[in-house]
Amino acid sequence: MNEYKINTKCVQAGYRPGNGEPRQIPIIQSTTFKYDTSEDMGKLFDLQASGYFYTRLQNPTNDYVAAKIAALEGGSAAMLTSSGQAANFFAIFNICECGGHIVSSSSIYGGTFNLIAVTLKKMGISVTFVSPDASDEELDAAFQENTKAVFGETIANPALTVLDIEKYAKAAHRHGVPLIIDNTFPTPVNCRPIEWGADIVTHSTTKYMDGHGAAVGGAIVDSGKFDWMAHKDKFPGLCTPDDSYHGITYVEQFGNAGAFITKCTAQLMRDFGCIQSPQNAFLLNLGLESLHVRMPRHVENGQAVAEFLSSHPKVEKVSYSGLKSDKYYALAQKYLPNGGCGVVSFVLKGGRPAAEEFMKKLKLAAIETHVADARTCCLNPATSTHRQLTDAQLEAAGIPAGLVRLSCGLEDKEDLINDLKQALA
Repeated sequence: MNEYKINTKCVQAGYRPGNGEPRQIPIIQSTTFKYDTSEDMGKLFDLQASGYFYTRLQNPTNDYVAAKIAALEGGSAAMLTSSGQAANFFAIFNICECGGHIVSSSSIYGGTFNLIAVTLKKMGISVTFVSPDASDEELDAAFQENTKAVFGETIANPALTVLDIEKYAKAAHRHGVPLIIDNTFPTPVNCRPIEWGADIVTHSTTKYMDGHGAAVGGAIVDSGKFDWMAHKDKFPGLCTPDDSYHGITYVEQFGNAGAFITKCTAQLMRDFGCIQSPQNAFLLNLGLESLHVRMPRHVENGQAVAEFLSSHPKVEKVSYSGLKSDKYYALAQKYLPNGGCGVVSFVLKGGRPAAEEFMKKLKLAAIETHVADARTCCLNPATSTHRQLTDAQLEAAGIPAGLVRLSCGLEDKEDLINDLKQALA
């Protein structure tokens, strides 16, 4: 499918039925798979043959959909996980174990911040957070001898900072480690981080990829371009024999294009079991088939709402990279020329009390712990998704306590603006 444009890939990549086979991706709702001999199954356990033996590790439905996402991102391989959080955890933990260190942008989703700063710390993995606007010198100063990866978000949730992917990628590569980018908000329709030097791309497929609030899920895409063997001392899990799989060395057996995802499946999915259900993968694929049609409307609505809010006397600040006045407008023109997403963050004069009163008055927009949906929704991150952060951490992440995150859905933009008008009044 490489010769086709992304619109066609959204519809047709990943699964191409043969003669007389189902036109739609089949849901393989089975925990196990039958084989004629134990030798046949043994080859699967030795990673000497491709196939399926237990859905805790892999399932054909999931693999069809993962292949589509890999095609959309321009990667060599991909896998689905039970959530976006699981995708980020797997992507990091696959190469960074106890005693390791990562460098991360400080402007990231609150749940991911907590995963990295608290949970991974308990597992012996340390982190240095840097500003998304860090200079080359500041980035270089954050690296340590045990640094294994750099992490960031294309468009941060909910601060909406735009990461300079190319700068972060060059810093990571100067120090012999991969760049992991969470590309949930723009989706590959509006940005493909691999084209700018990212090595691993993650998604919460729960958001725009599904697009209808129907199925929780995540995805990891490997670019297949990072040379693990060139830095084998940093990545022994990929570059030295794995005793749990009869001494296989993943890079030697599967090459740079397949080693990362194979290890992630064979080790982490085997041991943690964070698999996406085949039913959810089926629903995700339905969302992917219209992703290229939906994203422009989300962007159109987000732009219209951002322009309205930026001129309203009760609004103190609006963050949306499509506004010429936005701090990240220039970076957005580079990485997101077709627009970023439909999420607008803004601060009302009067702080948190004003934000809470405003949200109570909305009629179309629902207060939800969700974002990037066909239906418009909103929340106050400081009292919900980022509740675990201190005021200082909130400020560092660019999330004032009175900030409202508004996710513009697919409704008519005039109706959305009128809803905002009456709530502000």
